[in-house]
Amino acid sequence: MSTVATLSVTAKADPVGRARALGPALAAAADEIERVQEIPEPLLSQLHEARLFRMLLPRSVGGDQVEPWIYLRAIEELARFDGSVGWNVFVGNSAALIAPYIPIEGARAIFGHPRGLIAWGPPNQHRAVAAPGGYRVTGEWHFASGSRQANWIGAHCHVVEPDGSLRLNRFGRPTVRTLLMPKEKSTPIRDWNTLGMRGTASEGYSIEDVFVPEEFSGTREDPTLRRDRGPLYAFTTQNLYAVGVAGVALGIARAMHEAFMALTLDKTPRYMARLADNPAVQAAVARHEAALGSARAWLVDILKECWEMADDIEPLGSTERARVRLGCSQAIHCSLEVADAVYKAAGTSAIFLGTPFERRFRDIHTLSQQIQSRESHFETVGKVMLNGDPEGTFLG
Repeated sequence: MSTVATLSVTAKADPVGRARALGPALAAAADEIERVQEIPEPLLSQLHEARLFRMLLPRSVGGDQVEPWIYLRAIEELARFDGSVGWNVFVGNSAALIAPYIPIEGARAIFGHPRGLIAWGPPNQHRAVAAPGGYRVTGEWHFASGSRQANWIGAHCHVVEPDGSLRLNRFGRPTVRTLLMPKEKSTPIRDWNTLGMRGTASEGYSIEDVFVPEEFSGTREDPTLRRDRGPLYAFTTQNLYAVGVAGVALGIARAMHEAFMALTLDKTPRYMARLADNPAVQAAVARHEAALGSARAWLVDILKECWEMADDIEPLGSTERARVRLGCSQAIHCSLEVADAVYKAAGTSAIFLGTPFERRFRDIHTLSQQIQSRESHFETVGKVMLNGDPEGTFLG
């Protein structure tokens, strides 16, 4: 039996339960993850064995191809115990979404190994030069979350044809092609000195005149080009990326909320009653529970409704993509609001290193600066809601 077939046969059914079961190991490793900026062993092997990097990977190359609301909950469970691990796992899954867009031979070469994992930085203005059988690429990229755990590196580039012109996609715009190569062909740039999410090591890397064969390249910008069918891949990569960030935000905020509830049972501020007996605190705890629960439930409802109406071939329409974006943005911003309120309510109990609050506070405020957390997403979705998307340019 092939490696890919073996992986499919041995897959377990419940990624949320598998993520939850790793909670004690995640909690025990959290300080080391923060210090060394990567996922240590044996935890990394346990994450691979639990197949948590393969949730969005197609079954055609040994993935589990789970429903997006299950994926959301699994990422949330991981982030409850460590935000950086939740982030790295969601980014690894997001990178796996390239698999339906590259030739099957390349996808199997990468993911046929049970620890196959890609990292990359976001697109910039670098260009690859078309060459016989592939591309030559030189450049520097940053914000490559999880690159220390990955064994493949990606480079998003415009393509320069032999005549010097830029390759255009079917929309008439310069195409962005993703080139994949073994990580040893790149050079790391150790520049991840941040306030929070330190364990993601979202650092840079450089590539110097590397040849990438055609079978290790593809473009995600046209959903109709995907090889694998089914409702999961009717969601755009942008939508599923936003789902991952929402899961991390919900998990961090949930952990802070639960830590505060535990604190109220013991803490009696000077000249005040025990926090758990304070009516204002009781109301705040209830409101936070409702806020997080309703934000998640609404996002889950949106994902399920879009799944039900998804075509086996065609991508989701602008209206559905906008709804997913709105649900994710609401979950992220609700999580930020709860985290801020909890941090304030915990008083000086939240300000010391090593408390259940301080690293999570730093992590969620680092998350808040990422593109998925922009306030402008509400404006964009509102525009689609009121005026539609007549040019079909909104991808979510």
